[in-house]
Amino acid sequence: MTTPSTPPPAPTAYPARLQVDYPTQLNRVTTAFRVLLVIPIAIVYGVLTAGETQTVYDQSGQTVSTSSGGIAAGLFVATLLMILFRQRYPRWWFDFALELARFGTRIGAYLALLTDEYPSTVEAQRVRLELDYPDAERDLNRWLPLVKWLLAIPHYIVLFFLTVGAFFAVIIAWFAILFTGRYPQGLFDYVVGVGRWWLRVEAYAFLLVTDRYPPFALS
Repeated sequence: MTTPSTPPPAPTAYPARLQVDYPTQLNRVTTAFRVLLVIPIAIVYGVLTAGETQTVYDQSGQTVSTSSGGIAAGLFVATLLMILFRQRYPRWWFDFALELARFGTRIGAYLALLTDEYPSTVEAQRVRLELDYPDAERDLNRWLPLVKWLLAIPHYIVLFFLTVGAFFAVIIAWFAILFTGRYPQGLFDYVVGVGRWWLRVEAYAFLLVTDRYPPFALS
């Protein structure tokens, strides 16, 4: 007599997750002018994340040095160095990176017509983005952050084409909302899926919160 085999354990969720609530009805007026309405909050985000470039010239007018940077690049480099030399990921760095990612994603969701709610700097609204805080000593290889950006190249290639598709999906959805007030469910799921894919790659290669290679999946 054979005993039934034990089913394999369910795979754990990826440490970076994104979910956007599907809207039953969208505002046609704000959708029509979405590109203009998003400008003020996009400027706020741009000022928050933009780098500073300074070029120094010598007496002959030749460029001596040019420096540039930004809060995202600085956070990446600082986190990489902390993991590399100390095997630590300071919690307050992680919390800042998480809230910055949430803020940027709310703006992206608003621009992509996924929600009518004007992006908040505080509230999650209909956009739920989660990152799991890593135990740097146990979960993160101290050398891997040096090459993660390189290992993620296949994702960049795939995401280029998926992002082009998402761009046209948003344009089609724009017309659909103007005429029906609804975002076609298939297009909505696709656009959110592309954003979810980008988040996983960002979490792996740039936020450095996980060593698990991102899956090639929209879901």
